[in-house]
Amino acid sequence: MPQPRHLIAILRGITTPEVVPMCEALAAAGLTRIEVPLNSPEALASIAAAKRALAGAATVGAGTVLSEADVDGVAEAGGEFVVSPDANAAVIRRTIARGMQSFPGVFTPTEAFAAIRAGATGLKFFPAEVLGPAGIRAMKAVLPRDVPLYAVGGAKPENFAEYFAAGCAGFGLGTYIFKPGMTVEQCAERARAAVAAYDREKPNDA
Repeated sequence: MPQPRHLIAILRGITTPEVVPMCEALAAAGLTRIEVPLNSPEALASIAAAKRALAGAATVGAGTVLSEADVDGVAEAGGEFVVSPDANAAVIRRTIARGMQSFPGVFTPTEAFAAIRAGATGLKFFPAEVLGPAGIRAMKAVLPRDVPLYAVGGAKPENFAEYFAAGCAGFGLGTYIFKPGMTVEQCAERARAAVAAYDREKPNDA
């Protein structure tokens, strides 16, 4: 599989019957990291179905992962990464131990460094629209350069350039990409717009 863009499609609320056609369309549009939050209906079944359908075309993981038991469930469903809303060290360590990537949510330098020390693969700045590019830029100055930073919560193609300039490597896209009731083609159209903006705005050294 080609090197994925640092873009994660967040499908909060998706149902298992919807997940395969939706994920196939997003992957075809260039969004090759797909997150199914655990507070979606039958989330683990959706992750398992998407993983089977997309093997080799995209990576599939879980969001809103709050406990070590949740991590185990995601691993057993075939998930490849875990996104959590907080910097729970036990969740991070269990995720890494189960062979998955870990992207915990952080908002302060203390949370960011605690997550890094626990083994986080990357950091999710959430909610990015509250922290803003200025807050991320200030923290980026003291964080390890090799830890990718994602803006989640308010990130959209129109502001990718601002977050790239602040030091972000990528974005988690939730309601911009998917809301329950949207059609596959509506989501695919937005995915294509996000990929085009990412490729256009991404710094050469990012």
